Amino acid sequence: MSKAWVNENARDAAADDDDGADDPRPLPPGTKNHITPQGYDRMQRELQNLLRVERPKIVEIVHWAAGNGDRSENGDYLYGKKRLREIDRRMRFLSKRLEIANVVDASQQRHRDQVFFGATVTYAREDGTENTVTIVGVDETDMGPGRISWVSPVARALLKAREGDLVSLRTPAGLEELEVVSISYPASGGIT
Repeated sequence: MSKAWVNENARDAAADDDDGADDPRPLPPGTKNHITPQGYDRMQRELQNLLRVERPKIVEIVHWAAGNGDRSENGDYLYGKKRLREIDRRMRFLSKRLEIANVVDASQQRHRDQVFFGATVTYAREDGTENTVTIVGVDETDMGPGRISWVSPVARALLKAREGDLVSLRTPAGLEELEVVSISYPASGGIT
């Protein structure tokens, strides 16, 4: 057996053993993976697309490339194998996150005068600027501007506050006071 074959198998095994330790959005230990219904649906659609569309297409390319002879210098084969590892890693990540997801529909929130998961909050900073953010799950922050994770420092400072409350935000420059200007929730089944 050649060294290239052994190294390729070792590389594949190392990629398969990936347990999500390099996850860019880790959850704090002991917390649930809160997510909106829209975020959950988006992650399910991505998983299904990877499983039913992208992966079969790459498998076909790798199969074709493998039949072309020397694999060590076959760009289609090498790229295809790399892309398969990426797809498989993403599918494992999505599956694990969906397994532990706690879907929270913010439109069902009964205490709409307080900041909870799914709220859209406008707050004023000490310098007078106003920011509007929607508090969402850690896997949903990339769905658009103004979406912050419920475990972020700003969201943690705002949670359970009411309109007019002053909350303290610990920043690298020290404590900053934020004033909650307004709180809103989606009317029915959606994040604004």
